[in-house]
Amino acid sequence: MGDTKKIFDALLILQYQSGNKKALSILVNRHHPRLCKHAYWYTHDMDAARDIVQDSWSVILKKIGTLRDPNVFGSWSMRIVTRKSLDYLNKNKRERDKLKSITRDTNEDNLDNRASDLERLKVVMKTLPQDHRQVLRLFYTEEYSLKEISDILGIATGTVKSRLFHAREKLKTILKNRNYE
Repeated sequence: MGDTKKIFDALLILQYQSGNKKALSILVNRHHPRLCKHAYWYTHDMDAARDIVQDSWSVILKKIGTLRDPNVFGSWSMRIVTRKSLDYLNKNKRERDKLKSITRDTNEDNLDNRASDLERLKVVMKTLPQDHRQVLRLFYTEEYSLKEISDILGIATGTVKSRLFHAREKLKTILKNRNYE
């Protein structure tokens, strides 16, 4: 997330903490779609993702007054949604098992018939362990820094680096073995 966006978010948070309720509305409008997309990435269920984000906003509202560094709002809110999403998956084991079987059952014919490299990459990424998919998505798609990913996932920065490295290596190996390079 760019520095300008972080600064604008920080200003909105400070305004809200000072009593400006409209600032929260702007903040919600800026972040709600991204948070829904993030929750959907975990659940593959838009209704569940919306519910998770709604629950997350209630937590955010309760704790925003105590947020010491308004510049970290993006990663802080993303971390709340991540934890709520993981809680949802843990509570809905049946759905989680279904998602696991989908990622394991990648069909070779479907891979060969994919027209674009991006689509093939998405399919191949589904074969990676979830922790590798998480860091790849947060780093490349959401463009978070290693430190922000560390904060979002609640793991050490070194672990994020290691997961990124191993995820890239696995992707290279899979793509090479399937002649996609």
